[in-house]
Amino acid sequence: MTKTRFLALVTALALLLTIPTAVFAQRVPPHVFVGTATLDGATAVDGTAVTAWVDGVQVTATNVVGGAYTLLVDQGDSSYAGKTVIFRVGSGTADQTATWMQGGGDELNLTATSGVGGGTGGTGETGGTGATGPAGPRGATGPAGPAGPAGSDGGVGPVGATGTAGSGSPGTAGPAGPAGEDGGGGLIGIIALIVAIVALLGAGGAYMMGRRA
Repeated sequence: MTKTRFLALVTALALLLTIPTAVFAQRVPPHVFVGTATLDGATAVDGTAVTAWVDGVQVTATNVVGGAYTLLVDQGDSSYAGKTVIFRVGSGTADQTATWMQGGGDELNLTATSGVGGGTGGTGETGGTGATGPAGPRGATGPAGPAGPAGSDGGVGPVGATGTAGSGSPGTAGPAGPAGEDGGGGLIGIIALIVAIVALLGAGGAYMMGRRA
């Protein structure tokens, strides 16, 4: 009897240990999305990528086939309950979003425009400065600016060096002037004076000779 009870207790404990393992091993049902995919106003071509993003992380991806897509968004080890799912078609973010639900299923026709960022990717590094472009054409001359104030008077400059002597030849003699008029009795007076002196000398001589005799 004691042995039987012991075996029953061991069996019960084994079952208790097995039940949580089986429960945790069960997979949480994904949320399924199906529908058409449109990019830049036209049906997306076959092979265009359709991706789902949660909290800025891509969680699943598929490709367009016949203009349609099917996505299974499985939460894996994280809990997506109540979180927003963002979709991208090619390089464009779809206008439509959805709320993740366990075991949910929605028909969601996606429309996107390429080149529009979804805000889910990381921030890229800033590019380096590009090379300097060629100089542009010269602009038109602008109007003249206002006149500036008058400058102050400059100081007296130094005396310049003496120039070299000129090398010109002597000028020619000028023409003779007209003859002057005769002076009044100048020459005749001199002759008369000489005659008077001679006469005076002769008279003196005669006088002296008379006395000697």
